[in-house]
Amino acid sequence: MTDPKDTINIENVVASTGIGQELDLQSVAMDLEGADYDPEQFPGLVYRTQEPKSAALIFRSGKIVCTGAKSTDDVHESLELVFEKLRALQIPVEDDPEITVQNIVTSADLGRDLNLNAIAIGLGLENIEYEPEQFPGLVYRLDSPDVVALLFGSGKLVITGGKQPSDAEKAVDEIVSRLSDLGLYDG
Repeated sequence: MTDPKDTINIENVVASTGIGQELDLQSVAMDLEGADYDPEQFPGLVYRTQEPKSAALIFRSGKIVCTGAKSTDDVHESLELVFEKLRALQIPVEDDPEITVQNIVTSADLGRDLNLNAIAIGLGLENIEYEPEQFPGLVYRLDSPDVVALLFGSGKLVITGGKQPSDAEKAVDEIVSRLSDLGLYDG
């Protein structure tokens, strides 16, 4: 039987940083090739990097949110590209702005079908939300690590709210352990 931790895959890493000064986004948009800026639709300028693939959302305040990266290394690489582009436009950016990972979204597979009704009853209503008419997954809020896991009847999981990749591994271990204790996961 495959260890469910071996199926963990990072789907998205969201991180934030800032350059400590306000920006004239209209002017940046005109000078930054490939930038999308439509303030009617979204208050930030969107700049996509191809290698690694991500999107930087650059706001007037100088705050920047990087989304769509597949690893924390990709976040740092993408933002470094953005910093270089801004410096090339004569916008001063310090050498190493602090980058904070806000959310890591991962997927995993427990490798078997799950009885979500039994799990909802077993885990107790204080930590879960399960309304199959509204959404096919069971929402399970874990305390340690502090993440939210979506469990699906297929055995697939989506784990969100992690701050480091190891949070997903801890979450999968915790879920397998809880379900095993309830007799709802025969490993």
